[in-house]
Amino acid sequence: MAWWTEVHGLAILLGGVVGLILAMSGAGGGIIAVPLLVFGLGLPMQQAAPIGLLAVGLAAGLGAFLGWRQGILRYRAAGLIGLVGMATAPLGVWLAHQVPNRPLMAAFALVLVWTALATLRRARQGARGAKGGGGEADCLAAARPGVACRLDPAQGRFLWNLPCARALAGTGLVSGLLSGLLGVGGGFVIVPALGRHSDLPQRSVLATSLGVITLVALGGIGAAAWHGAIPWAAALPFGGGAVAGLLLGQGIGARLAGHRLQQSFALVSLLAAALLLLRASGLLWQG
Repeated sequence: MAWWTEVHGLAILLGGVVGLILAMSGAGGGIIAVPLLVFGLGLPMQQAAPIGLLAVGLAAGLGAFLGWRQGILRYRAAGLIGLVGMATAPLGVWLAHQVPNRPLMAAFALVLVWTALATLRRARQGARGAKGGGGEADCLAAARPGVACRLDPAQGRFLWNLPCARALAGTGLVSGLLSGLLGVGGGFVIVPALGRHSDLPQRSVLATSLGVITLVALGGIGAAAWHGAIPWAAALPFGGGAVAGLLLGQGIGARLAGHRLQQSFALVSLLAAALLLLRASGLLWQG
């Protein structure tokens, strides 16, 4: 009983960290959930991935609902990206069961490195924008005049066209595949893609990303449950902690500078990637 309490208490705590990151960045919760489960609870990648996806899906669903209540969730765009992602997530789950644990861990570490470098690049851009004194809308308008998905100034909705639909569908395809394969929500793909292909304000980008993550996670969770790959005894407390962390992070994130959060997340991601690569190579104790 003491062991059960200790393990589940740790799962709740680690899940809370995931929820905090997800609330403050709109991405990154899933990318950090798997290393936490691998090192914190000693789980193999094949079990850590679906647990991380479940936790991210629960927390993202709550965040998306709050964004919808505030009117900043672009639900049609989220629906398109999410439905394509749901269709490709089961393929990722199937691939995850064909790849041995160590190569899968190494692949995840490389994705972490790529995400960290991209996050640091966005943090530098955000810091320059803050020093320049321009508002968020001004920065977006100046930096991305030719985006595929533009908002109608009168209605605040996307002006739909083929390039926009193609860009959003491609985002869903990549995020869904990585979601099923690595147990990530895909936010590290969705947030940069929405920023690159649309003129959405940052708060709307984050809310829409959470909506997509919710849908994509459903596809991966369903496929993992079908394969019997989710250890529910660890998954449920971890997911509950993620939901609590997201609620806490909603208030904290508003008080902190965005580029500082991105820098901190990038450094944590690089550390996790280094540890995963060491473990995949056999240089770090496997547990």
